[in-house]
Amino acid sequence: MPHYTGPLLTRPLLDQLQTALKKGASEATASFDLGRSQDPVSLAPDGWQWRGQTFPWPGKLKDRTIYYWDGDEFSAASRFGTGLYKLVPTDWGVPTFEIDGIKMLVSAQLSPMDDARRKVALVEPRGKQVLDTCGGMGYFAACCLDDGVAGIRSFEKSPEVLWLRTLNPWSPDPEAEHAQGRLQLNHGDVSREIEHIADASMDAVLHDPPRFGIAGELYSQVFYDQLARVLRKGGRLFHYTGAPNKLTSGRDVPREVAARLQKAGFNTELVLDGVFATRR
Repeated sequence: MPHYTGPLLTRPLLDQLQTALKKGASEATASFDLGRSQDPVSLAPDGWQWRGQTFPWPGKLKDRTIYYWDGDEFSAASRFGTGLYKLVPTDWGVPTFEIDGIKMLVSAQLSPMDDARRKVALVEPRGKQVLDTCGGMGYFAACCLDDGVAGIRSFEKSPEVLWLRTLNPWSPDPEAEHAQGRLQLNHGDVSREIEHIADASMDAVLHDPPRFGIAGELYSQVFYDQLARVLRKGGRLFHYTGAPNKLTSGRDVPREVAARLQKAGFNTELVLDGVFATRR
């Protein structure tokens, strides 16, 4: 799907523009791509102009919501599928996303991209072939591309997530010049698609599955055996687990994951909010 190239609005950005207009300004500088760049914008009582296109002033915008121009009006970057999928702004510029109000990426103390960067660093992607099992917003892939990965195969099961990616300027576009053909983004269920990946063809794996209650198959011994099969000896893996409360869940998910990975042929250690593993 082609990436959206129009303006993105949030309530704080709209307030900034309208405040400038009320103070008598006819021009301002602002970011319409969630902090990636700054552009001049012309302001008038009946609308504003950006990159040669005129837009009407929208009505009241909601907090914690990103809006895109759908050709007729500014619409919220959200879509119903198996739940409500929504792109959500953060103080860092880089957005997170939610499914039925549950935040999928960290953003309170750290930018989602910085969080991805420190995890990607564990697998040292430069010059490697990397498997990105659950692509999400593509931040793992973006960091791998920046770090000089040779190639990355990324899978995403949800069409709603793939659509949100086309609106998110921080999500890497496989067709962009920067990608140089290195990112292969696939719409598919990695628990099935992995069967078609050749033995020992991957140098590293980044595994960021939904929580266990939603996608238990991605925490199974069967799937970990497949990860071991496609990863060469000495290859690195980072598996995000989060830190579910043992008192409420009754389970120690990170240690359960580590035990299954060891059985599959990995050496493991608990690192950050997940498990780092090396293929024996």
